[in-house]
Amino acid sequence: MSGRGRRPGTTETRGAILEAARESFAAKGFRSTTIRAVASDAGVDPALVHHYFGSKDDLFLAALQVPVDPRQVLPAVLAEGLEGAAERLLSTILGLWDDPATRRPLVAVIRSSLSPETEANLLQDGFLRLVLGPLREAIGGDDATIRAQLFGTQMIGLIIARYVLAIEPLASLPRDEVVRWVAPNLQRYLTGKLA
Repeated sequence: MSGRGRRPGTTETRGAILEAARESFAAKGFRSTTIRAVASDAGVDPALVHHYFGSKDDLFLAALQVPVDPRQVLPAVLAEGLEGAAERLLSTILGLWDDPATRRPLVAVIRSSLSPETEANLLQDGFLRLVLGPLREAIGGDDATIRAQLFGTQMIGLIIARYVLAIEPLASLPRDEVVRWVAPNLQRYLTGKLA
């Protein structure tokens, strides 16, 4: 008698879950993707998805093959306080993007989010939420949301210009030079006067 029902946990099962998650995140976006739907598409119990990946955020990062977890990187950088945080954050972020091994999957997230065929915005709904949330909390105050978003807009523009479009000479500038030029403006969004 052949076994019926949901498949048990194996390496193939993990791969099936990741494939189902990739398809769901790409088609529906982060908000509309559910663990239950991913499990159903992969032919497994939702508990198995949680077993392999933990939360929906963990599944998202694994499915998109994002090489760094912003939930770990940001708190470590922000632990020293907001003074000088822009320089530390910018240096850390550019360091990740300058590494060819981490750049490839990050560029894929950006490009998929900018594609007119993609209804779901994985950059906005998924990845940026993981970045801007902790940044907003660290900033605090009534204008924390707008400060975090302004910081994010500058970072996105810089990343697209330097790594996706490879606009010269910005694409070839040494990281420390980019940090020296850009960090003061980013710091203003964190702690300076906005108007």
